[in-house]
Amino acid sequence: MNELALQQYLDFAYIVAVVLFVLSLKFLSSPVSARWGVLAGEIGAAMAVVVTLFNPEVEQYKWILITLIIGAGVGVPLGLVHMTAVPQRTALSHAFGALSAAMIGIAEYYVGTAPTRFEMGEIALEVIIGSLTFTGSLIAAGKLQEILPQRPIVYRGQNIVSLSVLAGALGLAIALVVNPGHALLFPIMVIVALMFGVMLVTPIGGADMPTVISLLNSYAGVSAALLGFVLNSKVLVVAGALDGSSGFILSVIMCKAMNRSFTNVMFGAFGQVQASAAGVKEERTVRSATPEESAGILAAADRVVIVPGYGMAVAQAQHKVRELYDVLTKKGVDVRFAIHPVAGRMPGHMNVLLAEADIPYDRLIEMDDINGEFPQTDVALIIGANDVTNPAARTDQSSPIFGMPILDVDKARTVMVIKRSMNPGFAGIDNPLYYMDKTLMLFGDAKSFVNSIVHELSGAH
Repeated sequence: MNELALQQYLDFAYIVAVVLFVLSLKFLSSPVSARWGVLAGEIGAAMAVVVTLFNPEVEQYKWILITLIIGAGVGVPLGLVHMTAVPQRTALSHAFGALSAAMIGIAEYYVGTAPTRFEMGEIALEVIIGSLTFTGSLIAAGKLQEILPQRPIVYRGQNIVSLSVLAGALGLAIALVVNPGHALLFPIMVIVALMFGVMLVTPIGGADMPTVISLLNSYAGVSAALLGFVLNSKVLVVAGALDGSSGFILSVIMCKAMNRSFTNVMFGAFGQVQASAAGVKEERTVRSATPEESAGILAAADRVVIVPGYGMAVAQAQHKVRELYDVLTKKGVDVRFAIHPVAGRMPGHMNVLLAEADIPYDRLIEMDDINGEFPQTDVALIIGANDVTNPAARTDQSSPIFGMPILDVDKARTVMVIKRSMNPGFAGIDNPLYYMDKTLMLFGDAKSFVNSIVHELSGAH
């Protein structure tokens, strides 16, 4: 086969890979077709890699095989984590992808031919975005894994300092574009960009991690697209553009779901513990209930809505929740699940966990569709959700979450909340829902408490 014919086959295979990437995003838009979306994306990525190996410019495979083995050695264990660890694993994936893009850009500058000013601009932007995404994603993963503080770490003038660091990185990039031969400026630019990534995510609290993850995904995609321009790889440009645009759109959707702006999410230090949550508040009493009492209330109900949150994920209680769903359904209780778009620590976190437990898709109802039904609901059972059920978002104009769309659980006839303690959620504010007369607090580990309820219900035939 001559070189021209080979190149035509390679180009056709790249087009097929791009089509598969587009179909992957389309299929992932629905839980019913999500598996097909994952498969299409995997096939497209594998095809792009294999086809690239047949490129005539690839002269030897020794180092490629070594890096593939190392990558597989790291990737396989990462893929075997519990579903509850998916958010931090996703953040690490963004970090590795961004790091690879930045390192290739660095290699192109030092090892490749002398870049033109335009090419230098491409390399500089790619390296800056890749570097800040790498360190930012590592900080996000550390917060999600609870290695680092989940509350915002802030100091006076922090935003000015952070933006000044970013301006410094961009200034160095401009200097390199003017004169690509200033090799000493390049490592300084990389270091400054790495610093900005740390400074960008450190002041962001756990409540905003879903938006941060999707935004970092967007940054990683943009970095990959710029890498495609540097390497003259059309498939990498398209794949990176799809990743970057979809991540950005998802971030916009997440901000809209919280009624917050990008600037507030990225620079508002949302999630600091408020005075009322830190102990400077009037003493109020709460009503609690035992598993036996909770089981009796649930068994007597006709309609139950379960509201999952991050507490369910931490306790890995999704399978026990499935058992609760089964036993209540057998007793003739109509059970559904209310899904808030930003519940958990990543976009779609609750959907993923409940799907893992094989809870039927048609039982998972989005916030806008379920809110009108809470007044006809006998019991709203909240499992580890806090801020997304806080009625202060509707009534308290001084609250940092005022205006955020919430699940209207307080309109149900009875509210039961499974929670370890009265500590505030990620937003750092108290929840008046817990002090209402219709609310019962079920204190304890979500998995153990749900298991106790199931045991009581199963023995009450």
